[in-house]
Amino acid sequence: MAQVLAPAHHLASETEAVYDRIALRIMPFLVLLFVVAWVDRVNLGFARLQMVKDLGFSDAAYGFGAGMFYVGYLLFEIPSNLLLERIGARKTFARITILWGLTSMATMLVKSAVWFYLLRFLLGAFEAGLLPGAILYLTYWFPARRRARMVGLFLAAIPIAGIIGGPLSGLIMGSTSGRLGLANWQWLFLLEGIPSVLLGLLTFAIFADTPSSAGWLTEREKRLVSADLEADNRDAGPRQHGFLRALTSPQVWLLTAIQFCLTSANPTFGFWTPTIIEGLGVKDNVTIGLLSAVPSIASVLCLMAVSWNSDRTLERRYHAALPCLACAAGLVSIGVFANRPVIGFVGLIIGTLGPVSAGAAFWQFPPMLLAGSAAAGGIALINSVGSFSGSVAPFIVGWLRDMTGQTGPGLYVVAGLEAIAAVLILRFLPSRGPLRSVLQQVSLGSATSADVVLVSQTSAQQRPL
Repeated sequence: MAQVLAPAHHLASETEAVYDRIALRIMPFLVLLFVVAWVDRVNLGFARLQMVKDLGFSDAAYGFGAGMFYVGYLLFEIPSNLLLERIGARKTFARITILWGLTSMATMLVKSAVWFYLLRFLLGAFEAGLLPGAILYLTYWFPARRRARMVGLFLAAIPIAGIIGGPLSGLIMGSTSGRLGLANWQWLFLLEGIPSVLLGLLTFAIFADTPSSAGWLTEREKRLVSADLEADNRDAGPRQHGFLRALTSPQVWLLTAIQFCLTSANPTFGFWTPTIIEGLGVKDNVTIGLLSAVPSIASVLCLMAVSWNSDRTLERRYHAALPCLACAAGLVSIGVFANRPVIGFVGLIIGTLGPVSAGAAFWQFPPMLLAGSAAAGGIALINSVGSFSGSVAPFIVGWLRDMTGQTGPGLYVVAGLEAIAAVLILRFLPSRGPLRSVLQQVSLGSATSADVVLVSQTSAQQRPL
């Protein structure tokens, strides 16, 4: 038996080494794309500190404009992901990145609420497809046993954007006012939009659509990955393949409802964190920017720990639900302890790390149900309709702030949505997916069907009757 297992063990080690190489090649740039996307999406939170006053907007108008991003996102996400399946990730990611960068830069020209709403809508329409496209793209390159960590790395872009974007935005807002006749918020949109356009052009040189088309992999490495991914897909069991079947699947709509509730806090913190910190008594823009990075740093650390442990145990449900409950507690704390800045800031940290950490485990559920066109369209559906809470939540916070003069009441509503997400996850989703047996087999990296059969037969002989 040792003679049979030794070659398979060697192949497994070799295959895992190839996956490490793939991760080093594509993940840093994929994370960087999402970092600049998130910065361009939420730098509006810093622009608000001066833009609202300059243009005469109410908090409700600001919240509505912030949320218009998600209207465009909702309408164009499914077509974008279906197009990715047809034309490949390189062209799709390049198109997305260049167009949203140009739109973000154009926001510096806003003079009225109507143009503000229009450009936010276009920003959402052009960025649509990046997150679900990346989730789908990672299924082309990594097996399920590695995917939570890869998704976790990608989602780390959200807090990383806060770490980089917060201090950077604060510095721009605090040092550029009046230069060349432009307001500081105009400089903000201009300077933070340029990197997106440049990265979009680099996409063609960095990405390959699939392992088989990657010129930086050897033929043997391509065969190893191909065989392992095929075995991983077989172990996933029967899944829905048709896009129309995905649209009518109750499970897909359940995941969509969970995503709606789960993701509501991400844009809320993105758009309102500077205002929340300002409400805790901090008035200097640079200091606000520096403090806004602290919750983001905590989020990166928590996300890495949660995603690593989720892959190690192949447990998904509690790794998704418990961070949602932590987020709800943090949101409530911000409102309740608004007059106690230290406790309120701790609540901001806890709240911020929740939905990002939950996402790494949550996004493992769609591939358990969907494959092919169903995965392309279904994942986009879950994210686009689910992420529409990004339109609802910031608007509710702004509207209730106009009504009450406080940010707390809106945060309580978002806390309720996070609690609902946790309940739905715990009530309806499995703790462990059907892929648990993959890690229990020796044939993780089989290069040929003969190897797969040989090691599977050996594993079967070891299982108790």
